[in-house]
This record gives sequence, C-alpha cells and structure tokens, in this order.
Amino acid sequence: MLLTGVAYAMGGSPGGGSGGAGGLMGLLPILLMFVIFYFLLIRPQQKTARKHQDFIKNLKIGDRVVTTGGLHGEVKGLTETTVTLEVAERVRVKVTRSAVSGSSQEAAAPEAQKPA
Repeated sequence: MLLTGVAYAMGGSPGGGSGGAGGLMGLLPILLMFVIFYFLLIRPQQKTARKHQDFIKNLKIGDRVVTTGGLHGEVKGLTETTVTLEVAERVRVKVTRSAVSGSSQEAAAPEAQKPA
C-alpha cells in the first residue's frame, strides 16, 4: 500500500510533455505588462526629462523662469552650474540650474485658463 503512494508521487506530469511551449505562454503576460508599462509610464517620463534638460541647457539672460521652490525671477547671470535670478529690483538670488523648473509664462498659462 505504501509503495503505490510513492509510485504515484514519482509519476510524470499529466500532460506528458516537456512544457516548453507552456513556459513561453506563461511568460507572455509578463512581457505584455512590461510593454504596457514602458509605453504608459517609462517613455513619457523620459520625454519630459529630456525636454526639461533641453530647457535648462538653452537658458539665456532675460528669460523669466520659476524654480522648484516657486520663486519667480528673471535670469541675470549664467554659469555652468548656477543661475542668477533677479526676483525684485536689485534683489538677486543664485540657484542651481537643476532647481529651475520651467518658464514663468508656462506657469502662468494654467491660471489664465481657469474660469472665474
């Protein structure tokens, strides 16, 4: 009686096949999820990061910008790593280039579109 239980336990898979095609079909949903994540999450994030890097690289004196802290100002000086902003008359602040989040006109655009 004990030997028959061991014999059933050592038996092969019910299908009798090696499972090669079944393994590929099991991997297909994971690959499909990765493709969906790439096109919905990763790719758009890379595009916005590239756009921000181009914006920071192309800053010039006289541009009106907003920092990540919400400080609005006009670019008065540029170095390799810093931007000098004039936030009020004769008040200048140095910030790193990466702290500049965007153009002041882009930040004001959503406010202009809001209904009163």
